[in-house]
Amino acid sequence: METTNIAMLGIVNEELTEDNYEYWKVCLERYLISQGLWDVVSGMKARPEENADDYEDWKRKNAMALHVIQLSCGPHMFYKFRKTTSAKVAWEHLAPSHLTRPAVEERGERDHLRYETLYKAIEKGNWKAIKSLLDHPYNNVRAKISSKGDTPLHVAILDGHIHIAEKLVNLMSAEDLEITNEFGNTALSLAAINGSTKLAKIMVNKNPKLVTIENDQNIDGHIPVIVAALYGRKHMVHYLYDKTPIDILSPEKGNCGATLLHCLITAEIYDVALQLLDQYPKLGLTKDRFGKYTLRILAQKPSAFPSGSCKLVFWKKWIYSCITVHPLPNAIKHSWGSFQVPSDEGNKRGLQQDPSGIRNIISKEISLFRELVSSLLKIFGMKVPDVYHRKLVHHEALKILGCICKEIPKLNEIQLRDIGIDDMIHDAVKLGIFEFIDELIKCDSSIIWRKDSKGRTIFAHAIVLRQAKIFSLIREFGIKKNIMAHRHDIFGNNYLHLASKLSPPTQLEHVSGAALQMQKELQWFKEVETMVQPKCREEINEKNTTPSALFTKEHKELAKDGERWMKSTAASGMVVGTLIAAVMFTTAFTVPGGNDEKTGLPIFLKYNEFLIFVASNSLSMFFSSTSVLMFLGILTARYEEKDFYRSLPTKVIMGLSCLFLSIVTMMVAFGAAIYMIVHKRLAWVTVPMIVLIVIPIALFSVLQFPLLLHIIYHTYVSSIYSKSK
Repeated sequence: METTNIAMLGIVNEELTEDNYEYWKVCLERYLISQGLWDVVSGMKARPEENADDYEDWKRKNAMALHVIQLSCGPHMFYKFRKTTSAKVAWEHLAPSHLTRPAVEERGERDHLRYETLYKAIEKGNWKAIKSLLDHPYNNVRAKISSKGDTPLHVAILDGHIHIAEKLVNLMSAEDLEITNEFGNTALSLAAINGSTKLAKIMVNKNPKLVTIENDQNIDGHIPVIVAALYGRKHMVHYLYDKTPIDILSPEKGNCGATLLHCLITAEIYDVALQLLDQYPKLGLTKDRFGKYTLRILAQKPSAFPSGSCKLVFWKKWIYSCITVHPLPNAIKHSWGSFQVPSDEGNKRGLQQDPSGIRNIISKEISLFRELVSSLLKIFGMKVPDVYHRKLVHHEALKILGCICKEIPKLNEIQLRDIGIDDMIHDAVKLGIFEFIDELIKCDSSIIWRKDSKGRTIFAHAIVLRQAKIFSLIREFGIKKNIMAHRHDIFGNNYLHLASKLSPPTQLEHVSGAALQMQKELQWFKEVETMVQPKCREEINEKNTTPSALFTKEHKELAKDGERWMKSTAASGMVVGTLIAAVMFTTAFTVPGGNDEKTGLPIFLKYNEFLIFVASNSLSMFFSSTSVLMFLGILTARYEEKDFYRSLPTKVIMGLSCLFLSIVTMMVAFGAAIYMIVHKRLAWVTVPMIVLIVIPIALFSVLQFPLLLHIIYHTYVSSIYSKSK
């Protein structure tokens, strides 16, 4: 059916098989030539730079050619090359990859059934049965006993029977350990995936060459240490890295080292990454097998840096700020949860290298102190190891970033474009990774003048993406700041035009309420306005729009949402304030206990509690009336753009504050009245009464007080630059 479908497409008569490769190749080559795609597949037309004029044409042809190849080679070969993005690479690997098929696929259907008993014995982990079967002449420890070309050792590792695998290794020769399955995996590659370091040691001791064998049947073939890093096996990575010849990781020898560095960063195995970078600093700016650069990975990994990580609760922030990270020697490297003291032999070696012994002593003291503090804080349920690990990750990531950024000044303009430095900057700014931009500027200060394809600098991106902490770096450049602020992008926008654009949704979400979002937008506009030259305020861009006009256009919907939010808040507060005012007004003429019939004075006038009642009643009346007036002012406001900056937030602050105080004083008046009436006969009522009084106040505080504090902070305390503190 599949063959018929392919024939109907008019590409080839039948899908690729063992017997028709030459015929299939000729048919497909002629088809590619007829469609004008052969120059891309054959490599006659090399891949142009991404910013080149003919890049899009090459990209389209490459995609078409790859699609044709994948359709024509059938489902089996398509699976092997499903991740390939280059038509040329797929074409070059078709023949050698196809030749391995009969050894496993065609023969496997017959041969692997012969080893079914052995296969099942390994699956069950029955060593006696395995040993007995291997003693028979028709069984062989080298035999491929599965349809995918797995040896008994492969199967044992895949099934997790490591003890069986260790015994099988003892039965095998060094050359036997180099046998690969259909996917090109040696047993060591599978052990790297499994994370069995003990088994890996046994195999590597028997055949040291295993650490350099790639799973070459895969286009993205990797040596075992890379495989271990891909799967995040930290202990395995440490072992295999020590056993892997360092020279094969050199950037001059290929992209193996860059690929390993990429995987180490992704898996957060930063200590090994630092060792690798110390040996080959250029690896951070070398393209790996995935077509990526490590510096780009860091620019897209906010969790590796303090500014990009999730915010900590207050007590974790305090612990984070107090913790001092001291990377320890490998002999005593540990986690907070598992403290290990180096052996006597290790201490002797350390003393020989450092006669004073200070390093070992300090390291042990630091370790003991951390363990003590960790134990004490665990008693209170505080997970210090998590905080320490986070800070250690940040510390090591910053070191890696520094090592890579030191290589940036050595690159020329073409090389900078090749590594995609502009995209890296944009990614880091977008994700708010302050440390990335800061380190980049420290290592190469000329980067501040660099423009991307849109003509925008680092600080232009910071304005558009509303990254206040990154934008605050501009203050460090003195007169350069004024020069930069006068720059325009290719659309004729100056910095004030960029500040007029609507914030990205991810930034608006950080501010609650449309009105406060509008206020934050105005703060950005006014902050940038103080920095640019006066003439920039009236400049027009290529669309003949001034910054003010652009701001109005971009924020039209947000202003409407802000108006609705303000009116809704004011209406809700006004209802509550009116009810409180009405109750307090009524209570003033119906005092608790009533009035004396002779004098007309309140009966409880002589009690101190009555004075508290009168005072709190009056204050509640005053505050509730004031809040009603403030909310009324909000409802009748003009709602111009400038009103959102200070006028409307101030009215909300006063309205909510007065409403809160009116509720507090109302409850005090209520409590005083109840106390005067019942305290002589029911004294025990006092405590429950106080509790009941506090509950409404607490509820209001929980529900509305955070909003009030938020508005006060952003109106009178916060500024754009305060984010950098």
